[in-house]
Amino acid sequence: MICSYVSSYSPGPYHKVVPVIPWLPAIPILAYLVGVILVLCGAGLLFQRTLVVSSITLGAVMLLCGLAFDLPRRPNLMSAEWRTNVLEPIAIGSLAWLAPGLGGIPRWLHRASRYLLAFALIVFGIGHFQVLTFIARMVPGWIPWHWFWTVFFGVAFIAAGVSFATGFLQRWAALGMGLMFALWLVTIHLPPVLKYLRTPGVPQDPDKWSDVFIVAALWGGSWALAHNLRDRKDLTLGADSDRA
Repeated sequence: MICSYVSSYSPGPYHKVVPVIPWLPAIPILAYLVGVILVLCGAGLLFQRTLVVSSITLGAVMLLCGLAFDLPRRPNLMSAEWRTNVLEPIAIGSLAWLAPGLGGIPRWLHRASRYLLAFALIVFGIGHFQVLTFIARMVPGWIPWHWFWTVFFGVAFIAAGVSFATGFLQRWAALGMGLMFALWLVTIHLPPVLKYLRTPGVPQDPDKWSDVFIVAALWGGSWALAHNLRDRKDLTLGADSDRA
């Protein structure tokens, strides 16, 4: 809602718009609508009574944002824009659907969420090797072995994706992913935002704030999934793991 009238494109000096939907004129009011829905879903996730409806709604909104708004403009499967603008909301939406556990959502949606999440994680991992040098430069200077950690997390992404796709050791994969995103939040994404806040007059970068909240959502969603898997025996494959 704060950024609803921020845009790199405008039809004239008296028009402030957000070009979000590729096949429609920019409609800033839609940003308010989506913002309200996201706020309500976030609040609903805090209470058991509204957890299921909030999770299903949030997952649907995130999937719609990834597929309908960004996919038509970014057809290249392995591009950086595809990974961030399309797959990140899909991954968050999948985690939202998985949050209530197998008893809270339909079985077909639970299975589809697992496969969508697995696909996103595997593409994230492959992307690490595509832009190895760029990602290695994002590692803070006080942390040694930049290339090692970039390769390590790329392999971890792919391993976690295989785990969710097959149903093998899903809880360990969810725990590991949550820990990874938590480390990224405090070491890579949060320091630039805090630097902006400490420096008077420095303009805020909405993208940096978005990075913080995206990583926080992936962190929380991964550990929420791990919590739901704690009593399951997910050492089997496919449909057997769904029945656990």
